[in-house]
Amino acid sequence: MNPPATPAAPGADNSGDSYLPGHGNGGYRVRHYDLELDYRVGPNRLTGNATIIAVATHTLSRFTLDLVDFRVQRVTVDGRPARYTHSQHKLRVKPAQSIAQGAEFRVEVRYVGNPQPVSGLWGDIGWDELTDGSLVASQPIGAPSWFPCNDHPADKAGYRITLTTASAYTVLVTGNLVARRRAASTTTWVYERPEPTSTYLMSVQIGLYDEVRLAIEPVPQRAAIPARLRRDFTADFGNHAEIMSVLERFFGPYPFSEYVVVVTDDELDDPIEAQGMSVFGANHIDGARTHERLAVHELAHQWFGNSLTIADWRHIWLNEGFATYAEWLWSEASGGPSAQAQARAWHARVAAGPTDIRIGDPGVALMFDQRVYKRGALTLHALRRRIGDVAFFALLRAWTGQHRHGTVSTEEFIELAERHAERELRGLFAAWLDEFTLPSLPS
Repeated sequence: MNPPATPAAPGADNSGDSYLPGHGNGGYRVRHYDLELDYRVGPNRLTGNATIIAVATHTLSRFTLDLVDFRVQRVTVDGRPARYTHSQHKLRVKPAQSIAQGAEFRVEVRYVGNPQPVSGLWGDIGWDELTDGSLVASQPIGAPSWFPCNDHPADKAGYRITLTTASAYTVLVTGNLVARRRAASTTTWVYERPEPTSTYLMSVQIGLYDEVRLAIEPVPQRAAIPARLRRDFTADFGNHAEIMSVLERFFGPYPFSEYVVVVTDDELDDPIEAQGMSVFGANHIDGARTHERLAVHELAHQWFGNSLTIADWRHIWLNEGFATYAEWLWSEASGGPSAQAQARAWHARVAAGPTDIRIGDPGVALMFDQRVYKRGALTLHALRRRIGDVAFFALLRAWTGQHRHGTVSTEEFIELAERHAERELRGLFAAWLDEFTLPSLPS
């Protein structure tokens, strides 16, 4: 149904991704990143030391990492100085001796500079300054704006991040806080992310925040917010424990040890999902739960996109269609319009628009088009109507359980759906995913 991505050449500065081949690299897989960072908020100055443990999938006489706009001071491979060049967003490394296929190797990169977001088709993405602090929003190409990496969603690794900054600021990183050490005027925060995680889902949030406990069941849920927004935030996120419970019922156990919500003191165009974390702007908080569907959407990404990560960017509907359908499921479960009513309304709106997208392969320019979100959700609703609620929700729980912390593709979802439904479904998926014309909504 979807053609395979072109495989990257050994050691190539090309991931083979069908949409973003220039991000990510061939010849190795990363097992672990250890980042030691020192950040000065005022001058926006980041000093980093990255240690990367990787395994060669081919014999490597050279390899590349993704890194932008920093001055690289030193590169070593297995403790020995390596030759390197750095241009555009590629750090090209030639180790002192070739690395054998299957061998584990250790790369250390020291770098310094003023982190800036990466410009792309979807705006500026990555490390960005706030009025007082910083945030990281890396989907899909922003991770190299703050650390050297293999920037492809399918190369998932573990992380340890140590970040030192002025003590006035709270630092939140996508991971478990394992240590916090205060010196005279700075504090060092240490976070670990043991679950395999894509580079674009690693995030750093630095700001003047109050901490708020949202819930302790079914998993700990907490928030970091500006003090001035506390009252409105409490109202807006008052249902969050129930939302978590409802989504667990539909999708299976929440895949991480805790969930963190960050609200910046600045406005953001859209909320941001990261591993075990979601980030909202001050404009998403009004005390009237106006944006509660966005809270549901971002939480759903912890299953769809974060635990289950797409193997190639053309499968983006598996992230956004599921997160959008979660909004409709929550509406139905909480006494709002049913998923069927939501589907009818959105089907009419999508049908009234242009028919120039196939959401199973939307193309790089349209991968975040709203029709990928809404038609993706309509695809799931059509599947639900075809196979019935019992098989549909059993399928969703099997999907998240069998691929927990792994990578997924559209073809794998279709195969699992057919096994659960015990019937042929390729015609349904072809109509909804591969055709320009919008199919009729099943009654």
